[in-house]
Amino acid sequence: MTDASNTMWGGRFASGPAAIMEEINASIPFDKKLYAQDIAGSKAHAAMLAETGIISAKDRDEIVHGLNTILSEIESGAFEFSRRLEDIHMNVESRLAALIGPAAGRLHTARSRNDQVAVDFRLWVKAESEKTVVALSRLIAAFLDRAEEHASTVMPGFTHLQTAQPVTFGHHCMAYVEMFARDRSRFADAIERMDECPLGAAALAGTGFAIDRAMTAKALGFREPTRNSIDSVSDRDFALEFMAAAAICATHLSRFAEELVIWSTPQFGFIRLSDAFSTGSSIMPQKRNPDAAELVRAKTGRINGSLIALLTVMKGLPLSYSKDMQEDKEAVFDAAETLELCLAAMTGMALDLTVDKAAMKRAAGAGYSTATDLADWLVREAGLPFREAHHVTGRAVAAAEAKGVPLSKLTLGELQAIHPAITGAVYSCLTVEKSAASRTSFGGAAPAQVKKQVRYWRKRLAKG
Repeated sequence: MTDASNTMWGGRFASGPAAIMEEINASIPFDKKLYAQDIAGSKAHAAMLAETGIISAKDRDEIVHGLNTILSEIESGAFEFSRRLEDIHMNVESRLAALIGPAAGRLHTARSRNDQVAVDFRLWVKAESEKTVVALSRLIAAFLDRAEEHASTVMPGFTHLQTAQPVTFGHHCMAYVEMFARDRSRFADAIERMDECPLGAAALAGTGFAIDRAMTAKALGFREPTRNSIDSVSDRDFALEFMAAAAICATHLSRFAEELVIWSTPQFGFIRLSDAFSTGSSIMPQKRNPDAAELVRAKTGRINGSLIALLTVMKGLPLSYSKDMQEDKEAVFDAAETLELCLAAMTGMALDLTVDKAAMKRAAGAGYSTATDLADWLVREAGLPFREAHHVTGRAVAAAEAKGVPLSKLTLGELQAIHPAITGAVYSCLTVEKSAASRTSFGGAAPAQVKKQVRYWRKRLAKG
């Protein structure tokens, strides 16, 4: 394209951009996703311009009618997007001019593409954040169901991926409830901060027209208008916050995905995913691969990469707007779509998995996981200082290892040979069930505590 000018740029440019410039400059292939927000912002702006007497009611009605027509065309697939017109704003404006004539030119009074894209993008990210809060609520509810179901299902608790102390699968699930609840609160908090409308900031300095920014903010569902016109067009914190929250959330999803991968191996055998979330091997007929969990784990890197990409774009930009910011949307769109898919997949897997209680119980008793219970008993019942009790327990573990038996299979005589204060009552704390049930401190692994926390979080979710 070398002989036709882009009339939307006005008289400053004598000829159109070279093909390579058109290619690098156009954002319509991805920012067309903002069409609904762009049209909503334009309708609110037109209504405000008419209300303040800047344009006539007749112009407003023609503009709104034309915008509604464009919305229908886009949603039906009849609208033809043009790379030559660069972005969603110019595509809509050009079509509006074709539909209603000169009145279309009055729509851009007292605004710029800078505040137009800022409000479009903020509306989109706000709506996506609200969707994510709902998706996280569903995921939390799924974990609460499994936690309640398995409040007494004993399994090993791990540190360093080594058997540490017996817990319950319900207690383990509740750890993820806490994580995803924090994620939910991060998105909710971000919504509060992004709930300000930049429309009316114009290019960067505001406008001399007597506009009513509070009116457009309210019409678009924002709490209030932004308070500084320069910051309004240069701010992308709302996008960064969304992606930072998404990256943390994806990390939590990835941690559980990793556990699903490990637990579904024959070496662990704690859980089984159905065919809905597994695949087979093209060569090994016995294989059941937890591909859905593996893909959730992998997609975390994609979300992290999107966050770093936008942080890098923004890190050196002087105020106010720079074209660099055109690179904000693809990263956010991809992160949002990826997170939405991962949340849906993990919710499905949390509800789908089958727990092998017997395998979990066997593993819970391995590795002398009740050793701490023996040490605690020596402190509580025999009055030993904990460090001495720790030493005595270590000798008991060594004796059990030498015999190839669990602590509960050492005879009373063998235990008393290690320390004479030990009595037969010690056996009450050496089973994995008794061990888990004894952790009655607030937030502990005891089934009663797990059920208490389930009830608490159900009430929290019900309150929104």
